[in-house]
Amino acid sequence: MSGPLTVQIRSSSGMASSDAESTNTVTTTSSESRVPFASQSTSPGTSGVERQNSAGSHPGSPMSPLTPDPVHDLPPELLQAGWRKFWSRREGRPYYFNKVTNESLWETPTLSLLHDPMTDPLGINTDESVAPAPGSQDKRLSRPSTEVNPLTSIMKRRASNELCVGSPLKKAQLNYKPFWNFDIPTNAVIKERAPLHLPPPHPDVETFRGAMVLKLRQIYEELCHQRENIEAPIDSFNRWLLERKVVDKGKDPLLPSDCSPELSQSLVHEIMNDIPVKLVKPKFSADARKQLFRYAEAAKKMIESRKASPEGRKVVKWNVEDTFKWLRKRHNASYDDYLERLTHLKRQCEPHLYDAAEDSVKGIVNKVYKLSAENAQKIQEKTWEVYKEHNIAEGNPLPEPTHPRVTYCYAVQLSIPSPRLPVVERVLENEVAQLRYKTDTLKMNQEHFWKMEQLYGLNCRDDPRFDSFLARVWCLLKRYQSYFGVNQNEGKGNQGALTPALMECLHRVFGVTFECFASPFNCYFRQYCSAFPDTDGFFGSRGPFLDFYPTSGSFEANPPFSDELMEAMVDHMESLLTETNEALSFIVFIPDWRDPPTEALIRLESSKFMRKSFVCPPFEHEYRHGFQHLPLAKSEMSSKAVFGTLVVFLQNDPGFKRWTPTAEKIKELVMASKPKDPISTASSPS
Repeated sequence: MSGPLTVQIRSSSGMASSDAESTNTVTTTSSESRVPFASQSTSPGTSGVERQNSAGSHPGSPMSPLTPDPVHDLPPELLQAGWRKFWSRREGRPYYFNKVTNESLWETPTLSLLHDPMTDPLGINTDESVAPAPGSQDKRLSRPSTEVNPLTSIMKRRASNELCVGSPLKKAQLNYKPFWNFDIPTNAVIKERAPLHLPPPHPDVETFRGAMVLKLRQIYEELCHQRENIEAPIDSFNRWLLERKVVDKGKDPLLPSDCSPELSQSLVHEIMNDIPVKLVKPKFSADARKQLFRYAEAAKKMIESRKASPEGRKVVKWNVEDTFKWLRKRHNASYDDYLERLTHLKRQCEPHLYDAAEDSVKGIVNKVYKLSAENAQKIQEKTWEVYKEHNIAEGNPLPEPTHPRVTYCYAVQLSIPSPRLPVVERVLENEVAQLRYKTDTLKMNQEHFWKMEQLYGLNCRDDPRFDSFLARVWCLLKRYQSYFGVNQNEGKGNQGALTPALMECLHRVFGVTFECFASPFNCYFRQYCSAFPDTDGFFGSRGPFLDFYPTSGSFEANPPFSDELMEAMVDHMESLLTETNEALSFIVFIPDWRDPPTEALIRLESSKFMRKSFVCPPFEHEYRHGFQHLPLAKSEMSSKAVFGTLVVFLQNDPGFKRWTPTAEKIKELVMASKPKDPISTASSPS
């Protein structure tokens, strides 16, 4: 509900005066209510979590009409000593701030403890006969010592029930084992770079983007069903996004809009592989027989209904009829006989079926890309429509430094300022954090909400008081939900991560301090590369790996399983290793797929920078769940890998000398990769 709003005119230092008497005010209109005195700017350590909760109607609340000047609602002696009274929205109670000594107290200051801070700053001349013993009445010392977020060291007045999200005792005592280590500094060195010319995230824009992406997914699925009578291959849309972003030069961080070539051959092949019917590995002989019959029947129907060459039509029909005859004669064939017959039929028919369906399938892929480009343009228009309301123009990109300095890597910076973000509500229930913006509620588990707060405090530069924290976490969740899809387990394979034990071993043995493919949700170190610099940069992302150019350091790379992305990764790594004379090392983890082998696997093993490689066998190592940030059972957080994982060391000479992969170190790495606890085992892929 809109209404008059009183806000402060801030000084050039960005801090408002703590004395309400000297605070200039202006009246404007906003959808948010604000406290009409200086409590929001003068309370040390007030977090964004507090400031985004609405103020209550408590009689002592600053919003109450019964207290027109609550700041000075104190005895004259306290006012003279510099004390002022403010209201904490988060706590729902008043607190007291001394503008002379910068002290903050929850309880009313005791007159017997007052002294002149100018003539007696240490309180030496205070009457000790009336002064209480340390800790007896001082509420600041009454809280038991607990292990808390390092951010609280710079937040002087933060209540005990806000030290940790949810139950303070449970969180402070760390009843769960942390699966990250943000105390490890980086050894990744880069050259100074200009801020990225991208608009910061906004909940309204992310809502609009999510709707556009969801609509595009639905259109793609409908096209596959209507034109080819098949279901869209599982996760094929997500793999298309990954593959397109390798070559995309468009402005939208999620939807491709400027790709060359426009046609995605990988998506064409993926759809064609399910034509005329999707084949799965049967469990029993009866299932194998049914699948052979279904394929033959679908092939016959397809070749009769499509434009095909006379020769192709003849070959397909003859092989289908021969298969039907074989099925009528062989009622009790073995499992292997059925599979062998199906392989033979597919080999004979597939080229002709491909020719018959090629134009239709390419039409599907082209239409999806054109709709993606149109949606990306609509998102850009929506973005600047929202930013124009805040008087923020797009402007021009900042130039790259003429003489860039060499420095340790730092989080992505954006050149476009962020507008004031709307309120996002937070509800904690059963160790689940629910963030609601308008009617859209997104969830994450309590541990990851705590993790986001740590990352934000370590990396965000434009919001030291966490005013935009909840809104930016909501945008982060919304972006990855749009990226993966809304269906259960859709896209989780793109977010699988190495286990904390393995990451700890990589750091301890090989000096690894950086992840080349991660996200704020699954990162182990506080420095990493990720897909979305605009949303992830506030939480420590260095941007996409293909746009990251380190000159030295030790890195871990566990890329999403996209052939095109893995190939581009190898090219980028070899280029980096060639151009630097400093110690540079990449430890790469990719699937050991050899039937047939992927192009990335072949190039890794044949690279001149390959120093060592080994394979972790199937079911003898594990990955963390791709959706570990969502509310999951502890037993679901990790799962055994059903395929082998190839580990390759790419190093230049100085990197090999510094982080040599000896047999003893490799053995330690293998031991760290083995499952330690009973965990869920993923089902075999189809």
